[in-house]
Amino acid sequence: MVGLVASERSLIGRLVLITLGFGFLLAASGFLGIGMGPSGSSFGEVWAIFSGNGGSQSITGTIVWSIRLPRVILAATAGASLALGGLVFQALLRNPLAEPYILGISGGSAVGAIIGLLLGLSPFPGVPLAAFSGSMLILFLVLGLVSGQSAISRDSMLLGGVMMNAFCGAIIMFLISMSQTSQVHQILFWLMGDFTMFSTDRLPILLTLLPCFLLIFVLARPMNLLLAGHDSAAALGVNVQRLSLILLVTTTFMVSIVVCQSGLVGFVGLVVPHILRMFLGPDHRLLVPSSILGGGAYLILCDLLARTLPGTGEMPVGIVTAVIGAPLFLALLWRSHRCR
Repeated sequence: MVGLVASERSLIGRLVLITLGFGFLLAASGFLGIGMGPSGSSFGEVWAIFSGNGGSQSITGTIVWSIRLPRVILAATAGASLALGGLVFQALLRNPLAEPYILGISGGSAVGAIIGLLLGLSPFPGVPLAAFSGSMLILFLVLGLVSGQSAISRDSMLLGGVMMNAFCGAIIMFLISMSQTSQVHQILFWLMGDFTMFSTDRLPILLTLLPCFLLIFVLARPMNLLLAGHDSAAALGVNVQRLSLILLVTTTFMVSIVVCQSGLVGFVGLVVPHILRMFLGPDHRLLVPSSILGGGAYLILCDLLARTLPGTGEMPVGIVTAVIGAPLFLALLWRSHRCR
């Protein structure tokens, strides 16, 4: 009993330290994202604006409040959602290569969102509901390919997700080619990951993600039991079917909301959980909050690179995350085959 209490205290202490550490990292990344850009404004000017000593109506103030701050908020929220989504899929499927983009969930959301846009649905809740429907359809199709928990079936699931992702890409190109609207170029840029179209009036949409974060954190301990296998988790009193359904629907909803606002940003759910496991271990009670905060910081920094690396203009943030994540995916895939 004493050992159990000491273990819980140790866990709480580690959780507090990790939350404070990653919270500081997120805040520092956010300040960098707000303070740096092609306009040439200095960190001193940005700090003066936030502290109330700078002119909020000046050009720098307008850039900070109307452009950079909403962009950083979207990047942080999208990074948190995608990293957490990858963590959940990896726990449910017991596969370190599982993540929303690779499994085609993000692609299904994009298909639904584009159909919603072409049909003239409302920005909220019409387009997000269409994106959610598309992602759920792809999710059920991918899971239908998995008949067991063997390595072969997990490979089939991964291959099925990749094929679904390619299929969604073909549908997207077909929809764009059939469209006669003047937004084709904007849609193409959005598909590669774009934070430029986000504005403060869409912040209430992102607030719907906060209950999802809290719910997944509450379910962190049952997620730990899933790592031992579904049969073992059921023997320990976990309702595996209900838990899996809640996690899948919640995660798919998060991804749908993010895709509607930022387009397709891949490999965040692969890179962030993998790095965090290397340092924090497999306990989801620590991984969930660190994925939320660390994923937000990671995507803010990726977006900062996308804005500052090109000599003129900027590149979509999805290109930066793919350049970082694709080699890691290949390395994990190669290592998983070597370990057999």
